[in-house]
Amino acid sequence: LMRNLTSVLRRALGRTFYPVLQQPIGFGSAFEGWTASEEEVTYRVLVPLTAPIGHIFHLERDSDQQVAGRNFRVHVSLECRCPSEEEGANILCFLHHPDVIRAVTGQPILLDTLCTGSYLDVKKTVHWFRILVRASWRRLPQSRSWNLVLLPSKRSCNFRLTNSQESFQVRVVFGVQRQHSDIFVTGRSRGAHIPSTMWPESYGVAETKFFRHMASQVPQDSSHLKCLQLFAGVLAHVDLPIHVIKTIVMHLLNTVPVAQWHARYFLLQLSDAMEQLHSSLEKKHLEHFTVGNQRLPEDIRVPSDVQRARPPNVFHSLVQDAAAHSHAVQAY
Repeated sequence: LMRNLTSVLRRALGRTFYPVLQQPIGFGSAFEGWTASEEEVTYRVLVPLTAPIGHIFHLERDSDQQVAGRNFRVHVSLECRCPSEEEGANILCFLHHPDVIRAVTGQPILLDTLCTGSYLDVKKTVHWFRILVRASWRRLPQSRSWNLVLLPSKRSCNFRLTNSQESFQVRVVFGVQRQHSDIFVTGRSRGAHIPSTMWPESYGVAETKFFRHMASQVPQDSSHLKCLQLFAGVLAHVDLPIHVIKTIVMHLLNTVPVAQWHARYFLLQLSDAMEQLHSSLEKKHLEHFTVGNQRLPEDIRVPSDVQRARPPNVFHSLVQDAAAHSHAVQAY
């Protein structure tokens, strides 16, 4: 579905200066082989964006310490395309003659549309994409058998697809790739007050790739996904993000010998995961899985600064909020 949609949109946008939509990448539990609950399945999809012709994307690390995590802004600049003497004088320069570009092409440049100042704006990008989806849906073959309903969301494009037999949600986030790696800066939210020009660093694609890597390493009847799903179900009443539980299991997958994930050791691995969570809650400390991890499989590509960074504490908020920590321990 998403491949068909992005293909249709790329053709429609071919003569414009909007971001170029790359092949969508599925990530998250639905693409890793487990679900966090019995509720409606949500498929999370990342659509990478690259700069249109005449434009350059430059990622700038955000210095605002009020927002947790590693955050970036996507600076958009115009490219100098002034011709050399050998090339002649028929090439229009975006940097020095943007008004001529607008007049000749009849199209606004990206700085006119989806940017706030010189920075790519998440909310404007999502609004633009929602309009494109609504206008293009009937061109897709899936529209003959599925009904699409766009859902409210500001930093991702969410929609529900239903037919006579089933229903599921799709959550599309946009991102810019870091250094040809599996790490992206994306529009996903990190709280209600995050600026619309802030793009948090995301590790979802790398994590899904890690699960696919482990699927090729563990025994055929491995219990790791069953362990993760049951672990999440047992702790559904605890007010902890599902990603905390996933982080615990990923650390175990990365350290426990793969043979010990055989189905016969299922209860042992579930017990280890529960004990690891209890210990982490007591200490108010759980290391991020991707950032600073020196033991990632070689086929998972991360920028050097991510690999060398000090692993953030996933339980940072519990260190600052004694009441939240007490509640989490009691609920466990």
